[in-house]
Amino acid sequence: MQFPADVRYTETHEWARLEGGLVTVGISGYATEQLGDVVFLDMPKVGRRVGAQESFGVVEAVKTASDLYAPVAGEVVAINEALVDKDGDPDHKGRPELVNASPYGEGWIIRIKPDDAGAVQKLMDHGAYAKLVEEQHA
Repeated sequence: MQFPADVRYTETHEWARLEGGLVTVGISGYATEQLGDVVFLDMPKVGRRVGAQESFGVVEAVKTASDLYAPVAGEVVAINEALVDKDGDPDHKGRPELVNASPYGEGWIIRIKPDDAGAVQKLMDHGAYAKLVEEQHA
């Protein structure tokens, strides 16, 4: 399994990409494979502060549910509105399946304004993450 080199990874299978001073967060392709079809995401409100490795939400899949953890500390400045239903708006049905279809693209989950942008570089690179997955999958 290949993992993009332009993101960093956590031991809990989230990825983080630093762009324009913000950290975009999602779950890895390996995580989506293990979860199965994602059917719902419980996400934080914009403005919430999160600590590094603090649970910020839940991803529910056909097989199971799993907590989502922030890779870095900071303020949640955006959630991926495409993934969730808009309350009371029948024309805006969420598409949580984007997490499976495009885990490193359209399936991103939240964006964080980090307290320390350098914290992203302390996360695992793709090689270290591939080794972790190999060990867990063995």
